[in-house]
Amino acid sequence: MIVADASALVSLAAVDTVDAVLAEFEVHTTETVVGELKDTSEYDDRHGAAARAVLDNRDEFETHEVSETLESSRIDRGEGSCALLTRRLDAEFLITDDLRALPELQTASDAEVAISPIVLKALVKREVMETERAREKVDRLAEQRSWLGQPIYTRARGLFE
Repeated sequence: MIVADASALVSLAAVDTVDAVLAEFEVHTTETVVGELKDTSEYDDRHGAAARAVLDNRDEFETHEVSETLESSRIDRGEGSCALLTRRLDAEFLITDDLRALPELQTASDAEVAISPIVLKALVKREVMETERAREKVDRLAEQRSWLGQPIYTRARGLFE
């Protein structure tokens, strides 16, 4: 079971992978994240299009209301709601692309916290996607999400080496 925040869902949709992810994994998120996706979907750019693609698949993932809050200087409201949800659901993974928040989220969550390309790696392991195709998606993701030259891109590429 995966709990995913807005950044991870947008990333997976940005490289046309959200359908495969939703078909292969039990994905959960929070109403807070859905609100963030709705806000992002209003932009007329690739991030808005990716958010719309996620929202178009709302029937394929479960959304939960999390009334408690968990925020800090590094964890935003959506990420915090996801961390709290991992505890409630006993989820295996919390997927986020906020590298700055990752260490704090790991402490706040009962799940393993990872970046979205780990899901691409899991699709390769499940033989849903070829390794080279997953690498291409990571490179495309880096271009689309401004990861080139950033630590998140290095970490993502490292998953496939």
